[in-house]
Amino acid sequence: MRSILSMPYGRTRLGPVKAGGTSDETSYGTPGGASATPAGPVAPTAPSRSAASARLRRALGTLIGCATALLGVAHLLLAGAALGPFLLWPATRPHALRPLMAGARRLTALERSRRSAFFGDRFPDHYTASDRKILRYLAARSHAGLLCGVVIGLLGFGAALAALLLRSLAQGTLPWDELLMQCLLGGVLLFLDLQGLYSLAAFDARLARACFGPSERELLRRRIDELATSRAAVVHAVDAERRRIERDLHDGIQQRLVALGMLLGRARRGRDRDPQQAETLLRQAHRESRELLTELREVAWRVYPAALDSLGLEEALGGVAARCAIPVRTEFETGGRALPPPVATAAYFVVSESVTNAAKHSGASAVAVRVVRSGGVLTVRIEDDGSGGADPAGSGLGGLRSRVAALDGSLHIDSPPGGPTTVTAELPCA
Repeated sequence: MRSILSMPYGRTRLGPVKAGGTSDETSYGTPGGASATPAGPVAPTAPSRSAASARLRRALGTLIGCATALLGVAHLLLAGAALGPFLLWPATRPHALRPLMAGARRLTALERSRRSAFFGDRFPDHYTASDRKILRYLAARSHAGLLCGVVIGLLGFGAALAALLLRSLAQGTLPWDELLMQCLLGGVLLFLDLQGLYSLAAFDARLARACFGPSERELLRRRIDELATSRAAVVHAVDAERRRIERDLHDGIQQRLVALGMLLGRARRGRDRDPQQAETLLRQAHRESRELLTELREVAWRVYPAALDSLGLEEALGGVAARCAIPVRTEFETGGRALPPPVATAAYFVVSESVTNAAKHSGASAVAVRVVRSGGVLTVRIEDDGSGGADPAGSGLGGLRSRVAALDGSLHIDSPPGGPTTVTAELPCA
């Protein structure tokens, strides 16, 4: 079961939010994989130009981040100095926080635009960070940006020293032992400088994800709420299913048993007086017993189909199609791989409930069922040509949604007036 905590923001997915950006991978060679030896300089391929453009764009975004960090430091220092006394007094604190947060939110929006424009990050539009989170982000981002500017300055200073070193080497005024020592020291400092830039860039990305999207604590709290909701929905669905089974037993099978007993009683009492009528009652009782057995088998299948354990999901769905009063066309494509039992059970009940609704309530003349496993997701799609208008909040479809949600799946119902009705369930198999 996939955890929501494993889906960070930025260049990853969260529900419908997708990441942008350009890949850093570079392709070399000629198109189509053919080798060639051109006479002149080889023009860079499109992927290499794209990767070079992405690196240049991120470098420019890092430099602009150093400038915006200066704005953040200036705002915190100036606003803090001007509003500090009012922030300490509880009576004036709300009024002093208003201009402080107005500037902080503008600077934070600027940082968000910088991350989106130069680094290709995408963040959820509906999320609004708290005032405390924004101030914490602005303070950390300002210090990190200033430190990044210092590291870039040291890198430029090292480049200038390297140029002077090359000049001295060209003039022949630099001894070889001193050249070796300078190269060794310069290589170590260059490595540390580049590592510092890489770490600061990663820290900047983590800060943006923490401010412009829910934190891990908020995601965990949301996940706990979802699990509590799905658990309550599952309990409600189980209770509703039990009540339906009790109603089927009481109103259907019990009534048929009473009728069967009355027929047998009348046949026994009239056996001596009117043997022909007794024979007719016995034939009627025999027919009633067969119908009773069929209904009892249907109720047992609604509780749990035994064919799922013995024959698998495909054969169990074949039983659903055989018992349905209208034609059901079934396509089953799972690549021969076994499905987890909870997934197979949920898929079976989605198909069974949808087919039953189509046969009883929609006036459909045919139903198409398609079960496909692609990667780690099992997709179940049921479409009928009925009149539509199915209520997604009804007890049957609501129970299916709760059953699917308990497996971290999703259920989509499209049933416009006039039809057709399409029920699509996506169930994770991992």
